[in-house]
Amino acid sequence: MRIMGLDFGSKTVGVAVSDPLMLTAQGVEIIRRKEENKLRRTYARIEELIEQYGVNLIVLGYPKNMNNSIGERAQKTEAFMADIKRRTGLEVVLWDERLTTVAADNAMIEGGLRREERKEYVDMIAAVFILQGYLDYLANKNRADEEN
Repeated sequence: MRIMGLDFGSKTVGVAVSDPLMLTAQGVEIIRRKEENKLRRTYARIEELIEQYGVNLIVLGYPKNMNNSIGERAQKTEAFMADIKRRTGLEVVLWDERLTTVAADNAMIEGGLRREERKEYVDMIAAVFILQGYLDYLANKNRADEEN
């Protein structure tokens, strides 16, 4: 079993996949499109990656506002989630992604990447942060369940 993490943006989707033991998240790629609403190729590529990696659950970054409200970007993410569910038949979990892009950018700064290089990878790294947060949540939940 593997889990896919997605960071859905206006013109990109960052993709990460868990290792088979579901301990770590690895960045896979950034799916790019020229126009925000042109998603056919994006969906097709996600379906290819699901098949390639044997994914059976998707964690989708949910961009809530800092005050916990739902804005336009979150609404577009909800519509994207509905389409992914319908197309793949897989369960899709929304995962709070507030500050993941900031964390991804900071991690790349610490790694010494120049600004131009950071722009190239930030969506994929954000997908890694989203998926790793979910994997850590699962691990902690399983530990707590075992203790009880």
